Amino acid sequence: MGGALAMVCALLVPSGQALAADSGKAARRHDVVSWGASADRLGEGVAGRGYRLVVHTSVGGDNLRIRLSNAFGDRAVTFGSAYAGLQKSGAELVSGSNKRLTFDGAGSVTVPAGHTVYSDPLPGRLAADSDLVISVHSPDAAGPATGHSMAMATSYVTQGDHTAEESAANWADRTGSWHYLDAVTVRTGASIGAMVALGDSITDGWQSSTDLNRRWPDYLARRLRTSTATTVEGVANEGISGNKVLADGAGQSALNRLDRDVLSHPGVRTVFLFEGINDIKSHTGVTAQDMIDGYREIIERSHDAGLCVVGATVGPFKGWPEWDPAGEAVRQEVNAFIRDSGEFDAVADFDRALRSPYDPERMLPFLDNGDHVHPNDKGMQAMADTVDLASLDCSST
Repeated sequence: MGGALAMVCALLVPSGQALAADSGKAARRHDVVSWGASADRLGEGVAGRGYRLVVHTSVGGDNLRIRLSNAFGDRAVTFGSAYAGLQKSGAELVSGSNKRLTFDGAGSVTVPAGHTVYSDPLPGRLAADSDLVISVHSPDAAGPATGHSMAMATSYVTQGDHTAEESAANWADRTGSWHYLDAVTVRTGASIGAMVALGDSITDGWQSSTDLNRRWPDYLARRLRTSTATTVEGVANEGISGNKVLADGAGQSALNRLDRDVLSHPGVRTVFLFEGINDIKSHTGVTAQDMIDGYREIIERSHDAGLCVVGATVGPFKGWPEWDPAGEAVRQEVNAFIRDSGEFDAVADFDRALRSPYDPERMLPFLDNGDHVHPNDKGMQAMADTVDLASLDCSST
């Protein structure tokens, strides 16, 4: 939010002042994911450390809840306190916005190894497009920590419990990762849904501008907020840099993390699948048919969960050191399946949005950050702009 305190529409307001028109309509409301980040191993937990985590929401609503993850821990971790507030500037919060979160009525919670836990609903309304700040402290963290390493956003670290403070005085150290937090949900009208972007470093936002929310899912979320073509408004970004569809490595594969990173989120209507470049360029012998089989499994499991699936074509990567004609042939065959098979409920042609008309195997230089795989901010926007918003409301088959 920076210093623009006049724009206080994002303030958490008391629930008695919000949504008055919705009184008596509780049965017509549901929880929807407003922000998400894929969980992975994130170094070692440190006892007594606090994290002030800055995230950017998509859909607005009331009854905010957070999800804390110990998915990759080998022991239980206790969070002695957790707060939700709004960013003023850096680690400083908007005065009066920092509210304590509870867990089954208690101010602390212990999350077993391999598990996640949701906070209780926080009374009050959170506007869409908010810079939300979640502050947590663990007195006993140890062993493998869980989080998201490449946030493309600045968060803050401290030693000791300073979660209740709105001042930045005790939050001088910075981090480019999100620790332990993997989802934020709100309650909104039952007609409102969400989509989850399942992807790799391009979805994760690598080479987009840090702290400016210029990943392609961010651009897409901004389009959704003003659209009348769809009632999908929530966007969860479940990209992991280096991720593959078929093999674990940089995070669990898309197949192995689908349940946790996608299907577990509330209010999800659509899975937006944009993965495959890392499988193709890694020279591990993966064939187009291997990729197609992986896509088909994701489609089937998502359909079984009642969700529709949008498939995005794999973008050009000629000029990247691993590019070769054999990998390009696989990419072309995979993209033909995505475009023409009819097995996806809808298609977003990211390849067409990014490629050069003069050399279709290469990204258009105007959209290329320079490494010939990752788009720059303009490329991220071009991808989001090519999505047919109405297709996000498709019905699963």
